[in-house]
Amino acid sequence: MSATLSPAAESASPQVNALPAKSSSFYTAMRLLPPDRRAAMYAVYAFCRAVDDVADDGGPAPVRAAELDRWRAEIDALYAGRPTPRVQDLVVPIRRYGLLREDFQAVIDGMAMDAFEDIIAPDEATLDLYCDRVASAVGRLSVRIFGLSEQEGIALAHHEGRALQLTNILRDIDEDAARNRLYLPREKLAAIGLTAPTPQAAIDHPRIGEVCIAVAGEAEAHYAKTWDIIAKCPRKVTKAPRLMAAAYRLYLDAVLTRGWAKPRARVKPGKLALLGVVLRHGIV
Repeated sequence: MSATLSPAAESASPQVNALPAKSSSFYTAMRLLPPDRRAAMYAVYAFCRAVDDVADDGGPAPVRAAELDRWRAEIDALYAGRPTPRVQDLVVPIRRYGLLREDFQAVIDGMAMDAFEDIIAPDEATLDLYCDRVASAVGRLSVRIFGLSEQEGIALAHHEGRALQLTNILRDIDEDAARNRLYLPREKLAAIGLTAPTPQAAIDHPRIGEVCIAVAGEAEAHYAKTWDIIAKCPRKVTKAPRLMAAAYRLYLDAVLTRGWAKPRARVKPGKLALLGVVLRHGIV
């Protein structure tokens, strides 16, 4: 499971200069930003994408551990005024927008949760920590670039990050199981009689839909909080988070409409629906 803003990269050891796929909702959302803020977001995106690649495709565990440690050290050096070439693109965004070292480190810590052992049925607290690190920490970096106030921005990052990541988890249950990963929470699985299941056994269970619907309910609550916060903020600084929330909500609605009986087709919102999101939220 990749971070919300960092799909798999093409290179095993990318520099912090990669751009998102032009077909992604993230790319579309970032195109709405002024050039300096857009460049800052691309730099953050590339960092997330690079460390995500380490977690998912970085080779044996000792190699991944060493590479994530190098990223941690390079972030520390960056904040100490000694940026290495692959984090050079972050220098200006950090200075201009007040991005915090602990949020970059939290993203690395989230990738480490995936890197060294497969996540299988985490308890609720661990799942929430994972969502915070791989999604809400990215949000905390992003809202500063977008220009939201501190209080509203942090609250938005908290709720929107969790909404998007829970949507990812529900969308990707079959793909994750194929990689021996299961992000559905232990307590909800136990409620349908599953204790210590394998990922495949869990998603094949005839009552797995009950678990997924319960997780979807939590995602819906986070979406509701997201929109409550957005409504309190100036519209010009919420273009990107509005578009992301609306686009990802289409995925959540699609999996709920599809249901959980096998075979489960992978969902993808229609182009017209996505175009509607862009037209509605891409214009101030």
